[in-house]
Amino acid sequence: MRVLVILLFALGLATSARAAEPSAVRRLALLVGVNDGGPERVKLRYADTDAKAFSQVLSELGGVLPQDRVLLTDVDRAGVLAGFDRLRHLAEGARATGARRVEVLLYYSGHSDDEGLLLKGQRLDYGELRRALEGLPADVRIAVLDSCASGAFARRKGGVARPAFLVDSGIQVKGHAILTSSSADEASQESDRLGGSFFTHHLVSGLRGAADVTHDGRVTLTEAYQFAFHETLARTERTQGGAQHPNYDIELAGTGDLVMTDLRATTAGLVLAEPLEGRLYVRDAVGTLVVEVQKLSGRATELGLAPGAYRARRELDGGVSEATFTLKEGVRTSLAPGDFLGVGHEATVMRGGGALTGASQERRMFPVNLSLVPGVSTNTLRAGRAPVENRFALGVVNGGTALGGGLALGLVGNVYDAEVVGAAMALGFNTAGREVSGVQLSLVTNVAGGAVSGAQASLGLNVANGDVDGVGQLALGANVARGALGGVQAALGANITTSDATGMQLSLGVNHANGTMRGVQLSVGVNSVATEARGIQGSVLLNRAPSLTGMQLGLINVGGDVTGMQLGLLNVAGVVHGMQLGLVNVSEEVHGAPVGLVTYEKKGQLHLEVFGSDVQLTNVALKFGGKFFYTTLLAGLGPDDRFERFSLGLGLGGHIPLGSRFWVDVDVASSQVLSTRKPFSGDTGNLLGQLRAMLGFQVMPRLAVFGGPTYNAWITWDEPRFAKLSTLSVRTHDINATTRVQHWPGFQLGVRL
Repeated sequence: MRVLVILLFALGLATSARAAEPSAVRRLALLVGVNDGGPERVKLRYADTDAKAFSQVLSELGGVLPQDRVLLTDVDRAGVLAGFDRLRHLAEGARATGARRVEVLLYYSGHSDDEGLLLKGQRLDYGELRRALEGLPADVRIAVLDSCASGAFARRKGGVARPAFLVDSGIQVKGHAILTSSSADEASQESDRLGGSFFTHHLVSGLRGAADVTHDGRVTLTEAYQFAFHETLARTERTQGGAQHPNYDIELAGTGDLVMTDLRATTAGLVLAEPLEGRLYVRDAVGTLVVEVQKLSGRATELGLAPGAYRARRELDGGVSEATFTLKEGVRTSLAPGDFLGVGHEATVMRGGGALTGASQERRMFPVNLSLVPGVSTNTLRAGRAPVENRFALGVVNGGTALGGGLALGLVGNVYDAEVVGAAMALGFNTAGREVSGVQLSLVTNVAGGAVSGAQASLGLNVANGDVDGVGQLALGANVARGALGGVQAALGANITTSDATGMQLSLGVNHANGTMRGVQLSVGVNSVATEARGIQGSVLLNRAPSLTGMQLGLINVGGDVTGMQLGLLNVAGVVHGMQLGLVNVSEEVHGAPVGLVTYEKKGQLHLEVFGSDVQLTNVALKFGGKFFYTTLLAGLGPDDRFERFSLGLGLGGHIPLGSRFWVDVDVASSQVLSTRKPFSGDTGNLLGQLRAMLGFQVMPRLAVFGGPTYNAWITWDEPRFAKLSTLSVRTHDINATTRVQHWPGFQLGVRL
């Protein structure tokens, strides 16, 4: 059975004038989804999906930053406990950095019984789970379980039924709240139709605005739980598993009210207009059900959704209608009854001789259509203007309302006012007034007025005025999707998606997604994403994404916040969680490893060092880079009285903190030794390599002393101007008649500013 544990410790978006500053509050979340409960349990399908859905709504509307979320799927008992350790470290770090309030959330979705969580055949007892929660250094803790017998977790603490909770809790609240999806002796259920569990689906819908009964743009924990309770109960009363009663246990004290999500936190929003009514199902570009809400007429309702393309289905008085829309950055989009178009039901006959059910005007089926132009065809002769569906069409220009699972061959083109389900082939152009679920092939242009589920292939241009799902668009010229992409765009010229893209864009020229890109962009020229890239951007020239989760591979990579890797000659980013590997790396802050010849991190290290060594009497070094990796530029003057030589060099190294005062730097440096009389003529055939280790002590914030050993190797392949470099004894080896190597151990001492 399923267990969904959500610990939401006071996600306090307080509404009063005494609300804390955002910087004073840190919200942390551990989200776990495990489908496998062991060999004796039926494997679930949507536990990991539920965890990801809850994680997403917390990120978009709940104020939980990406670096403050720990998402685990398909883990065992040890994996969950390790997740607690990571959450505890995050909480301790938040305390150390001065956060006045620390609020944590733990979400578990999977199997359980009346004794504990069941993880891949292993058990995590409720007592141990509770101790792990209470061990987190946080002000408020909230737990939610969506599982069989999950009410037993709340019962262990003495939880009882009580009226709406958290009415008077708020920014000063402390304690815990435990929410469970069922009572101690009930089964929790998941649904293929919903693509998740009943309880989690309705809880997430509530957090996105369906539960906002006060219409103030915020959803409190009270509103979210009550909405999930009533919807879960109503939707499970007639299921095979029987009615499911969510439960809770609350021990909180404080003043004010506790807000779970703020609908104004998203840069886009959907407003359901006052006249709109019915049960609405809103799906994203890839078909995932994100919100379900029963909309009542007479008052507008706002839902918090990310920018992108969506499809809404409305059920009202036995009828079904649909609307497609795109949410854009900084815009609240309204959805009214006039935006919905009726869709046909499957043609069925009621037992007892009842009439057909479906749309008010069903399509008439004619297997074959022969035509010269759309207005002169066998369709119009037999049906006039009534909707018609064909299986095969042949003509100079084929016309009709739909092609249902067949083939259309046109000498000049194919023109359809509705769906194309099958294949439409022409030398000239293919157009479809609505959706394409199949293939359109043309030497010049394919145009689809609605969504495309299949392929458009052309030597010229492919344009889809709706979403593109399936194989996608293939062209030698350009592909344009005026909606979301859920498939492949491949072109020698350019691929453009005006909304989110999920799949792949392949081009020799330019790839651009004017939204979020989930998948792969490969181009010889430029890859560009307007909002966020999740996957791989690979280009010979330039990759650009304001936010990246994955990899950028190109000569020039430009990203905002990067979680993953940038690999190129020039890498530019904001905050990096991962690696930058390139000739030049530039960033605001790196939590990982920047590796390059030149690395600059705004919040990293920048030091000036002055030191002496056995090689050079006076040396100056500029160290810059991240917290743990750095680049150093070196310059020095020789130790002899006449100062006849100097050196210039470059090094790469690592910084190892040892407590609050001590540190160790280890690097490899390479320098060229030149004459002060003739700096760049006749004596450049030499190279000094050094392996250096420096132990430092921080005297004060901007002053440190350091010293340590070095090992040096000086290679000369022309007649050297100087016999040796070090004041210490050296060993000499002649490689050939002109090449010589001197090597020796040395030392250095200095100060860091």
